[in-house]
Amino acid sequence: MAALPIDRQQVIEHSDALASFPRAVSEILATIDDPDGNLRVLVGCINHDPIIAARVLSVANRAAARSRRDSDVTDIYTATSLIGMTRVREITLISSLKNFVSNMISDEHGVRLWSHSVGVGVCCEEIGAHIEATISIDSSLIAGLLHDIGQFWFQAIEPDAFRACRLESIQRSAPIEHVERAHFGVDHATVGRWLAEHWQLPKDICAAIGGHHAPDSVADGFLVPLVHVAEVLSNALELSGGNANHVSYVSSAACKKLGLVWNEGSQSLFGRIEARAQHANAFFS
Repeated sequence: MAALPIDRQQVIEHSDALASFPRAVSEILATIDDPDGNLRVLVGCINHDPIIAARVLSVANRAAARSRRDSDVTDIYTATSLIGMTRVREITLISSLKNFVSNMISDEHGVRLWSHSVGVGVCCEEIGAHIEATISIDSSLIAGLLHDIGQFWFQAIEPDAFRACRLESIQRSAPIEHVERAHFGVDHATVGRWLAEHWQLPKDICAAIGGHHAPDSVADGFLVPLVHVAEVLSNALELSGGNANHVSYVSSAACKKLGLVWNEGSQSLFGRIEARAQHANAFFS
């Protein structure tokens, strides 16, 4: 158990108690701008993980059935040609990160937290595609999936104290990050940023994890406001079946930064997010 208050050194030291950060995620990020290299990495990752391979081939064969293809899809290259590299990467990334956090999911809250993370990841992807600003879809997905990784760390390393935090947050209707700072001297966003930096993730992903509860304090980039808005929207749409870590406001500055205007046209965006999040949580549960 870590000594309180918790600092960066303790977080990094106790990260060794967690599973190794998935190499597949780092390799995919490193080759996003190189389609040939990216495909080689994906094929290598998938061929070494039968669960990911089965998921990719399942999606590809459903697509093949819809297109009335005569033969089954049995290899990743054919699957990629049918469903696209973006979809194959999404399956690989979500599956890899689900495997990574699975040992940190110790109770029903952990299950809901992962469901919430998937919902925010989907929100990030859809909002990123919806706005005019150019944002990496893969970085958006990873930042959304990992935005609450600090909570998984608390749950794995300080389960009793973190359970007390959650209960107090609910009873007082207080933001979870405020209660965490009172209990631990630091909140899950900061712990998550320290972990992301330790794993040598890109700076914009680290910033998004660390700043998703305080987007107005970050001047540059689109990923911080994107994750903030995605989490607010995920909670508003109740994508995880009711999440106690309620975000009480959406930053107008974040919306302005992203060029988001909420109007009747937003309903189609909300519908896509709800449908995709529901499917993703069923598929990756």
